[in-house]
Amino acid sequence: MVDVGSFIEEKREEIATEVGGANAIIALSGGVDSSTAAALAYEAIGDQLTPVYVDTGLMRKGETDEIRETFSYMDSLRIVDAQDRFLDALEGITDPEEKRHVIGEQFIREFETVANDVEAEYLVQGTIYPDRIESEGTIKSHHNVGGLPEHIDFEGIVEPMRDLYKDEVREVARELDLEEIISERMPFPGPGLAVRIIGEITEEKLEVAREANHVVEEELEEYEPWQALAAVIGKATGVKGDNRVHGWVVSVRSVESRDGMTARAQEIDWETLQRIQSRITGAHENVARVVYDVTHKPPATIEYE
Repeated sequence: MVDVGSFIEEKREEIATEVGGANAIIALSGGVDSSTAAALAYEAIGDQLTPVYVDTGLMRKGETDEIRETFSYMDSLRIVDAQDRFLDALEGITDPEEKRHVIGEQFIREFETVANDVEAEYLVQGTIYPDRIESEGTIKSHHNVGGLPEHIDFEGIVEPMRDLYKDEVREVARELDLEEIISERMPFPGPGLAVRIIGEITEEKLEVAREANHVVEEELEEYEPWQALAAVIGKATGVKGDNRVHGWVVSVRSVESRDGMTARAQEIDWETLQRIQSRITGAHENVARVVYDVTHKPPATIEYE
């Protein structure tokens, strides 16, 4: 385990040295990684930092309002409504890796726009060690590592959390006195609900995925999972009332893990699973069935894409 106090002091100095007298922006998603990086950078360079939250349209239910409230103490916080641009860029794309690269490039373009406005030369990111391992290998590209475009209009990218695992990031967050809603928050992928939708992303699939994820996080909170999620994985035949429907299949997943590199599917009691399926199928008329994923990592990944 990292020496938290020494780490914080070292990273403050590292950020201040690397950025120097220039301005920087921080890619803020509201997750523990980027929030911890933002807190470190804010302490290191103060008003030279502009936190930027990009609403991609792929976020959890209520995410943008929560970000606005949680980080209101940062006067320079920018909230960018980029929903239409992201969804337009993703139209017709079904390949998981292509999705990640499109999202990574669109994020950078949004950050470049803000950077030009505030004359920022550096981009700070909350990249952590598992992100780099999976992107440098053959598992998948992370939108903020392997998913980045070749041309980036920044003097440099600063990644103070790059050598930490998730549990170590949480220790740093607690030491920095970040609110529990941030320090203890379960992971949420940078590409958002895009990696919880198999195939092309549509408004209808997003609506289903967003509500289903909200239900799963609420119902499984007592199990204290490393990560709990719902994914829209395809279509199947079902019956609603007296009508046959060819509706969406939602897969529920809940895992235990220490660092995200390996994970075990959690055992969830039958009553809870039935309540989840009832809420999800009842929330949207075009959801035909709900299934529970019992696969560990490996052979599966935690997310679906």
